[in-house]
Amino acid sequence: MDNIKRLSERFFNGNIDAAILTSPVNRKYLLGINSSAGTILLFPDKAYLIIDFRYYEMAKSKAEGFEVILQNKLFKELKELLIKHNAKTVALEEDTVTLEEYEGYKNKLSGFNIVSNSGLSEILRDMRSVKSQSELEKIITAQKITDKSFEEILNFIKVGVTERQIAARLEYIMKLNGADGLSFDTIAIAGKNTSLPHGEPSDYVIQKGDFVLMDFGALFDGYHADMTRTVAVGEISSHQKRIYDTVLQAQLMALDSIKAGQRCSDIDKIARDYINKSGYKGTFGHSLGHSVGLQIHETPNFSPNCDSILKENMVLSVEPGIYIEGDCGVRIEDLVIIKDGCAQNITSSPKNLICL
Repeated sequence: MDNIKRLSERFFNGNIDAAILTSPVNRKYLLGINSSAGTILLFPDKAYLIIDFRYYEMAKSKAEGFEVILQNKLFKELKELLIKHNAKTVALEEDTVTLEEYEGYKNKLSGFNIVSNSGLSEILRDMRSVKSQSELEKIITAQKITDKSFEEILNFIKVGVTERQIAARLEYIMKLNGADGLSFDTIAIAGKNTSLPHGEPSDYVIQKGDFVLMDFGALFDGYHADMTRTVAVGEISSHQKRIYDTVLQAQLMALDSIKAGQRCSDIDKIARDYINKSGYKGTFGHSLGHSVGLQIHETPNFSPNCDSILKENMVLSVEPGIYIEGDCGVRIEDLVIIKDGCAQNITSSPKNLICL
């Protein structure tokens, strides 16, 4: 209910009479329930949810602040409600409505001014960037599951297992530990494949002296966790050790610099400059991190081009990396909450180099 009220206060300014929302992520954010369908119709002083039989009973009991309508003929129902509330101009979500859907709304809701440039999506993105206490607790739970699963997968990694086996076992462990699902497809890569920032698990067999890079996260009640750890199997070279130490130091420097009021691009620059000055210029080609919540990649992010200002209760990843083509790569990633002006690291897994 609070999210609906906040959205109405920020969005309705006299130019827009109603808003239609259908994206799953914003539906979850506003309703607080999971459903694969449902249309939200929002007016300045009233919120409706039109939903099919599969979710109707659940929505009636859980969609607080909404009048729930059993869907029969959607556009007929929308039209009747728009007329009832004397609406003329209706906004759609710019980020998710396709051109085909936009034309469909215009044709089936003829007589109304359907707009796709109201700023609705931008307002929702901004609202979702600052988490409520309930959202933070879900992300923390998801991260605890992820950390516990990392501890357990270490007992499985050894010479002779494959990347694909590590990924499958890690996903299995996360679900055993309470994950509702996966934040994203698990990355588990080793040896030369670690130079691929988003490499896919293959049948490559782990060898002595390999790095094993794992990027993974648990999903809990719709909220994502995200972490990366790079471990070694057996003894590694001084060259590999130097890469690892450089990435770790870059991350620690960035973590120490994160504060409410700081510019995101400035945090990215701290880690990037250190990596560049350490002799690895050109090997860190992605952003330092991204916001996490109902989606695995939200805004703002730690990148050279993001001038957003950090606010209390934002949640972001911090994940510098070095990737040397045809050789190896290292990435270390933690999740932090901007809390009491500083970075509260909610990733508890050790970051010292682990040699299995």
